[in-house]
Amino acid sequence: MIEKLHDAGVRSEWAYAAGFASIGLSFVAWTLSKKVEDAGTDRADRWGIFVGHWAPTFFGVGNALRSFEK
Repeated sequence: MIEKLHDAGVRSEWAYAAGFASIGLSFVAWTLSKKVEDAGTDRADRWGIFVGHWAPTFFGVGNALRSFEK
C-alpha cells in the first residue's frame, strides 16, 4: 500500500501535514459541536476524539513513506 501511495506521488511531508491538520480539525470539530449542536458536551467530546484519532494514522503513514523514500 505504501509503495502504491509513493508511486502515486504522495510524500511523507503531506501525511505529516495531514496529521497536524487533523489535530487542529479535532479542536474545531469539538468547539463547533459544543456551540452549534444542542446535544451537549458528551457529543462534542466524541466528535473531537473521533477526528483526533486520525492523526496517529497519518503520522504512521508518513513514517512508512519516509522509510520508503530513503
